[in-house]
Amino acid sequence: MIHCDAAVVGSGPNGLAASVTLARAGLRVELYERADDIGGGLRSASLFDRDVVHDVCSAVHPMALVSPFFKEFDLASRGVEFLHADISYGHPLGPGTAALAYRDLDQTCDRLGDDGPRWRRLMRPLLERSRGITDFALSGQRSLPSHPVSPALLALGMLRHGTAWHGLRTKEAAALATGVAAHAIGYLPSLTAGGITVLLGHLAHGTGWPLPRGGSVQIAQALADDLVAHGGRIHTGAPVEDLRQLCGARAVLLDVSPKGLLALADWSLPSPYARALAAFRYGPGAAKADFLVSEPVPWRNPELSHAGTVHLGGTRAEILRQETLTARGVPTDKPFVLLCQPTAADPGRARPGKLPVWAYAHVPNGDTRNPLPLIRAAIERYAPGFGDTVIAERGIPAAALESYNPNYVGGDIGSGAMTLRQTLLRPVPRLDPYRTPLPGVYLCSASTPPGPGVHGMSGYLAARSALRREFGIRHMPDLGPGHAAQDRTYLA
Repeated sequence: MIHCDAAVVGSGPNGLAASVTLARAGLRVELYERADDIGGGLRSASLFDRDVVHDVCSAVHPMALVSPFFKEFDLASRGVEFLHADISYGHPLGPGTAALAYRDLDQTCDRLGDDGPRWRRLMRPLLERSRGITDFALSGQRSLPSHPVSPALLALGMLRHGTAWHGLRTKEAAALATGVAAHAIGYLPSLTAGGITVLLGHLAHGTGWPLPRGGSVQIAQALADDLVAHGGRIHTGAPVEDLRQLCGARAVLLDVSPKGLLALADWSLPSPYARALAAFRYGPGAAKADFLVSEPVPWRNPELSHAGTVHLGGTRAEILRQETLTARGVPTDKPFVLLCQPTAADPGRARPGKLPVWAYAHVPNGDTRNPLPLIRAAIERYAPGFGDTVIAERGIPAAALESYNPNYVGGDIGSGAMTLRQTLLRPVPRLDPYRTPLPGVYLCSASTPPGPGVHGMSGYLAARSALRREFGIRHMPDLGPGHAAQDRTYLA
């Protein structure tokens, strides 16, 4: 038995966000992490050289700058500095040709030829209402929006880019849009992928696709520091295998997948809820590769060196084919690859003759293939000679990602298939998606709304629900720096 007000399992961004919110409300919080380091998908490490930091999972964080939780938490005031590359993302197409999404919308449109005006008409209205769009997209998605125009714009974008007709005529503009849609990691085209196209696509020209100076772990460390400063305790190397280990906590918040919840509490879950969790669908996997290279990637188009993110998938038609086959569980020898060049935004991550490069390929769920040959080939297609620059490398098959982080079931870094139904009703159809049928037990992972991404909102919204229902707290605590925890006058 433990003695605390709230126990949180999992120290990914959502588990940390939940812990911080609960501690700020004056609760005694205990956070349990099975790994030896905190962070979940926010971990960074010196994989090959002690002076060169690699992001072990996520590296680029467009949602962190627009998250209501992180905006109130104010990462900048806590020393987390977000850096931007000149080009948010690039997309090579042929020998020496590439489509480029600059942060500057006009500069992007000027490079898109006949599609420049169309791209501007797509993105400008979204940028003008970006706050409303992102607030809705990062909500619990169980209530009516306060500003219906913004969700309407998002819905129109979903319809436009979630179908075969997208209105873009040049191969460059079509590739830019489809490369962003592929972040959904599933069937293309789809309405969910269309929503991701306009959501992430317009942010590329607004707040950007930034990287934290020094690596993603800086976000996790800022959250952990605040938790400890407000009385919370963090236990690493402390796996929770059974919910009964947490007996004694008035509230339990689980940053775990539906599969993980079943493993923790199958003995006590009502049958209908357990069946719904078992029916939760997981998406295709991601297979990761990390490289330490001696020089920047030798792109045929040197402008790509200034892009923080590069999509490697070829034309729109090629990407649609690759992603559809992958979603069907068919391995391909030319998967879609997403590559990150951290030093394009953060030159301090490089050392003389040593630079980190990060990439992952979309593969079928549970795929066991070594991704290094696949990812190397994808890079060499547009950057011949890349292999000659590699000093050290590491590949992690999709099946092995689940061992690193059990929330990545079969390598699914989206924590659930991004179907329209699961996007709107994840993890199961309930008015409060965070509350489980078990008294005081809440789910707070990316398998709950608003879904994947480093935004902390799943944890924050789950914590809000627990504060209201378990502790009678209606007024949420201030998360800004310098604010003390609330008094514990409500505690028994």
